[in-house]
Amino acid sequence: MPRPLRVAIVGAGPAGIYAADALLKSEAAVEPGVSIDLFERMPAPFGLIRYGVAPDHPRIKGIITALHQVLDKPQVRLFGNVDYPNDIGLDELQSFYDAVIFSTGATADRALTIPGVELDGSYGAADFVSWYDGHPDVPRTWPLEAEKVAVLGVGNVALDVARILAKTADELLPTEIPANVYDGLKANKALEVHVFGRRGPAQAKFSPMELRELDHSPTIEVIVNPEDIDYDEGSIATRRANKQADMVAKTLENWAIRDIGERPHKLFLHFFESPAEILGEDGKVVGLRTERTELDGTGNVKGTGNFTDWDIQSVYRAVGYLSDELPKLPWDVESGTVPDEGGRVIEAGGHLQSTYVTGWIRRGPVGLIGHTKGDANETVANLLADHAEGRLSEPAAPAPEAVEAFLAERSVRYTTWEGWYKLDAAEKALGEPQGRERVKIVEREGMLDASGA
Repeated sequence: MPRPLRVAIVGAGPAGIYAADALLKSEAAVEPGVSIDLFERMPAPFGLIRYGVAPDHPRIKGIITALHQVLDKPQVRLFGNVDYPNDIGLDELQSFYDAVIFSTGATADRALTIPGVELDGSYGAADFVSWYDGHPDVPRTWPLEAEKVAVLGVGNVALDVARILAKTADELLPTEIPANVYDGLKANKALEVHVFGRRGPAQAKFSPMELRELDHSPTIEVIVNPEDIDYDEGSIATRRANKQADMVAKTLENWAIRDIGERPHKLFLHFFESPAEILGEDGKVVGLRTERTELDGTGNVKGTGNFTDWDIQSVYRAVGYLSDELPKLPWDVESGTVPDEGGRVIEAGGHLQSTYVTGWIRRGPVGLIGHTKGDANETVANLLADHAEGRLSEPAAPAPEAVEAFLAERSVRYTTWEGWYKLDAAEKALGEPQGRERVKIVEREGMLDASGA
């Protein structure tokens, strides 16, 4: 009797779980069956939903409900707190599994090459997001001394960072933020937050709903300069072809023509301002210099040579995420991705046998969470085609218990799916006395203990 197809998935965020779901829904799941193990370096699953989505976005965190249903399946196991390649490497994975799918996502900040980036008070947005989302591997405190803050970028991460900086700690208290984050935000001195984009309203990468949510806070006054509402032929074409871009532009237009109200925190959305230099004195941020840009007819912009110096004491760079390079896999430095064809890892012009990628490690950190579903389906379809045609390598030790024995031998303290239920219950118990849905446990040891690792 043929044994089940054994697949390892490295990374238990949405991309990896969608890949598991695609395998479970395939014909192979019926005959000969599939056996899937997810390896996650954090003690808890769900990747950027747990550590990348702002705490005041429970709607997006609701995606976890759908992911739960996949991990509840008996053919799926979770090995949390297991790091690739330190705890288990590619050679070991290939000795246990017919195929390995990497879905490790992107958690670092893409570089911004302007003078002054290294100054004290210049931060990567990804680091700040990790702090307010209670990531165990970042410092527990965050300096929030600046009264005037700049956020560089016009994507949803920039909106999240700006909104968290502009809201009060008490507004965020009903969410799952841990005590250290609440205390940090309580001390936040920011009164003005300035978001800068080098192009125009039609080119902003905000989601319409995320943008409108900025205006729902009773403490945040969103301000748009009427002079920043400008479109060329390329911009008009973008609005006609893209309903979301049109909705974003309409929202910004409405904000540009209204009177400025009395809400205490001002959040300015600036367009056609390209960051040129972060200004410093004594090693600290004291300002931001931007160059005014103008549309060139195609929807792109060119510099005008006119510069403005803004009174700013800290700068957050939200110009995109970047994946960490994975040892033993080929790497494209420019895009920060593993080269692939249809999810098959490509090295020296050929497929690296039995090795696949999906999600942001495959195509870069673009698109919304749901977009990774199509990636996963394509990758899994090609993996199954390779399996059907005998192109996968034969693992030396395919028995499921061989992996557990290996991790035990290495003294790796790992968490399981059953352990997630324990951690989930512990976090909900922490929130209950305060009438909150949960309070996130931050410390890695605390997560391991609560999970019964």
